[in-house]
Amino acid sequence: MNKSKRPFTKSKRSFRRRLPPIQSRDRIDYRNMSLISRFISEQGKILSRRVNRVTLKQQRLITIAIKQARILSLLPFLNNQKQFER
Repeated sequence: MNKSKRPFTKSKRSFRRRLPPIQSRDRIDYRNMSLISRFISEQGKILSRRVNRVTLKQQRLITIAIKQARILSLLPFLNNQKQFER
């Protein structure tokens, strides 16, 4: 039998680290609509932490800010603008 020297070699893939969506200078606040709108789906739902790629603390702050903005009518609770195409 002809055995290779390294039967289990890992493939060398280049790994590019993704930039965090929230920088340290960004304030998570209900008035910062440009930041908050990145974490809401097209239906108006709050995206999960796994999708957002944020920490647990950041996700909690985002959720609170989105809920405050909804109460103050800065954001809609639902976005049910379904477009019917025939």
